[in-house]
Amino acid sequence: MSSRRDPGARPGSRPSSRTQSRPPVRRDGTQPKRRTAGAPPPPPRTRGSRNLTGRAAVVLLVLGALIVSYAQSLRVWFDQHQQITALQQEIRDREKRVDQLNDEIARWDDDAYVRAQARQRLGWVMPGEVGYRVIGADGKPIGAPPEPVGPADAEADEQKPTWYTKLWGSVEGAGKPAVPAKPPTVKPTPKPILTPKANR
Repeated sequence: MSSRRDPGARPGSRPSSRTQSRPPVRRDGTQPKRRTAGAPPPPPRTRGSRNLTGRAAVVLLVLGALIVSYAQSLRVWFDQHQQITALQQEIRDREKRVDQLNDEIARWDDDAYVRAQARQRLGWVMPGEVGYRVIGADGKPIGAPPEPVGPADAEADEQKPTWYTKLWGSVEGAGKPAVPAKPPTVKPTPKPILTPKANR
């Protein structure tokens, strides 16, 4: 079979420009408008453009949930970080206090420090020395060491009722009705009798 060729066409050459320049005919019978060389092509239509907003909403929702969860975690982390910092500062303060107490314990091993504290706190003097006290206007020595605190009075403690005796006394008192107090009797004062004076 011989294929039909244009009379002016050569084998291996491109078809004539007439066939290329004709735009295809649409189904409704109209021909599409030709594009000019300077006009930009219309934007391509995508089938998923409507689904893009739904997907974007889901992505934004997931991002919002992640931000909320991470914000809560960051808040907990920040609170714990502040607690750790405060506890570390407390540890440093207590270590300083322990060092001060260890220094004081080491000082008590020195006999001269013990003598100085005995003079200052207890008012003691060495044998052969004379101690002086300055008496204030109120009759008490100025700068006197504090008086030693004796044991608590055992008799006063024994006289105080215990908690269970107070409780039992309140139970007994609740079972007895309160007796109304009698009003005091008031004696009526006699009224003075007025007698009319006789006319003279």
